[in-house]
Amino acid sequence: MISEHGGSDSGPAIRHDFSSNASPLGAPPALLRAVLAADRGSYPDPDYQRLREHLGSAESVHAARVLPASGGAEAIRRLSLAALLSGLRAVWVPHPGFGDYAAAALALGLQVQRYASVPALCAALQEPALVWVCEPCNPTGDSLSRPDWLALDAALQASASVLAVDCAYEPLRLDGSSQMPASLAEQAWRLICPNKALSLTGVRAAYLLAPASGRLADCATRLAPSWVLSSEGVNLLMHWHSAETRHHLHQVWQQVIAWRASQIALLAELGWQQRPSCTNFWLAQPSCQADWLVRLRERGVKLRDATSFALPGWVRLSTQSPQAQQALRLAIKELQT
Repeated sequence: MISEHGGSDSGPAIRHDFSSNASPLGAPPALLRAVLAADRGSYPDPDYQRLREHLGSAESVHAARVLPASGGAEAIRRLSLAALLSGLRAVWVPHPGFGDYAAAALALGLQVQRYASVPALCAALQEPALVWVCEPCNPTGDSLSRPDWLALDAALQASASVLAVDCAYEPLRLDGSSQMPASLAEQAWRLICPNKALSLTGVRAAYLLAPASGRLADCATRLAPSWVLSSEGVNLLMHWHSAETRHHLHQVWQQVIAWRASQIALLAELGWQQRPSCTNFWLAQPSCQADWLVRLRERGVKLRDATSFALPGWVRLSTQSPQAQQALRLAIKELQT
């Protein structure tokens, strides 16, 4: 099973990319300089001790609980393998949801169970399993309520299951805040992937935060490839929590919030149905002919077909600049004539 993704593809250059949910406003200058200045002539520390101590301090956890990873996909694969080796045989994944959770499980022969809501999950979760939650969720932009989290916590304890929370889209949140209780976060695996918010998706860098206690941490640590993180990735993560980066992101998201409002209005004008979202991306159902995605791509405009999320006829699209929005509008109008 090969997961589909947004962003770059093998076709012509993409001029206006609505398919990737990365920030449209570029990387923080100081962080970008650090990435470009990375020492490519030497191996990083294979234990990443300084990086782990730095991230542990920023996340208020012991350094031993920080597991560097070469992007979210690698972390998902590694944690899935650790779950298998620890004796788990089933994985629960959100539906619709990011395809890599199921792909990683199926590649290992794990049983994949899908859930559409937390109440449905809690009712069905009976045996120990690895349970993935995406917060906020890709592709919907939905965020769990506090009652959902509390119900999930009880179901996890009753079934002796392991919770893994994919926080890759948390830095893309524009509205509200996560309602996950701190006590549950301490007992969950958390996946942190900063590069989308930093507009540096080509730099593969992420980290897992292991639970305060649990049986998978040692196994997941041993399963890491040698030098799993490049020197560029190390420098990116070292600057992720800096004051300069936080200030830059605050400024960026104020602009993106305004752009999102104008893009929602544009799609409404075009007659598209749209679902609410707390992030810079959301689901929309266009009022266009069947082959319009291909024809848009030929014009250098790419949107994310949501068919792979089991949502045929829908697209996931991210907030882009007014210039990109106008290009989308003109291309759609041209296709409609």
